[in-house]
Amino acid sequence: MNRLVILHVVLVLSAPAWGADSAKDFPSRPVRIMGQGVGSTADYLSRYVGQKLTEKWGQSVVVDNRAGAGGTIPTDLVAKAAPDGYTMVMGHAGTHVSAVSLYKNLPYDPVKDFTPITLVAKLVTVLVTHPSVPVANVQELIAYARQKGNLNYASAGPGTISHLTGELFNQVTGLKLVHVPYKGAGAALTSLISGETPVSFLSPITAHTQLKAGRVKALAVSSRTRFVAVPDIPSATEAGVPGMEAVLWFGLFVPANTPAPVVKKLNAEVTEILRRPEVKEAILRQGGEVAPSTPEELGAWVKSELAKWTPIIKAAGIKAD
Repeated sequence: MNRLVILHVVLVLSAPAWGADSAKDFPSRPVRIMGQGVGSTADYLSRYVGQKLTEKWGQSVVVDNRAGAGGTIPTDLVAKAAPDGYTMVMGHAGTHVSAVSLYKNLPYDPVKDFTPITLVAKLVTVLVTHPSVPVANVQELIAYARQKGNLNYASAGPGTISHLTGELFNQVTGLKLVHVPYKGAGAALTSLISGETPVSFLSPITAHTQLKAGRVKALAVSSRTRFVAVPDIPSATEAGVPGMEAVLWFGLFVPANTPAPVVKKLNAEVTEILRRPEVKEAILRQGGEVAPSTPEELGAWVKSELAKWTPIIKAAGIKAD
């Protein structure tokens, strides 16, 4: 019996050292980042960060996109994955905030089932229209929508920030733009380019190429002041719709109970990449601003976003379509 007790004590005392050793060898096989649809901001950031990690580690980082349900499908897969750091998700407001209110049977808890790694980037949404919409600014769009008896707007899916920003816009302006959800931001952008839907609220990264090509038209960004990545687009306040303020954020998460040494290493590796001047510049050129953080800061951010958006979603009666 004494020998068993001694062995138990030795195992317990040596466990933290084993965790540290395992972190030194991490990763020893390919790492997977779950994304939420080709063409989305989550997809771009996942691929960009994944490429940099691959170069740094000499180990493949693969992006596995699973579109649909506002990103909750791939997020649930990560919640149920082995807690070893080899499966991550690029979470955002749709997966970790609004989903709580939108889905009655959400299969995961955005706080309890995940360990935060770091914020990756913060952006705004851009109010964009098809070029055929005969308006030059937000006030003209409001007048045009009233004349037409309102318009449809495309989103990346129920509960995504593009959906929530559209509902905020409705609340601020008194309009009733009709929500048309798509399976991911790429699909929403395609519908806008084709003219299938005349309006959308998309991230600068998603809309970047099409804005430069003139295939879509930007009217305002969802912030009080102009956003550093797209300084030529008026802020919501400038456009006459103060209150249409929404931060589009992205952060990396792993399953709950992932060993602390692995979490610490992932945070150090990713934040080092995000702080590189060339990485800051590359993401800025696409319309985003890097936002490296500690795991604790990302965890606190999610809780603050839940406190902000939950009452707004309930007051608006937003449901998963």
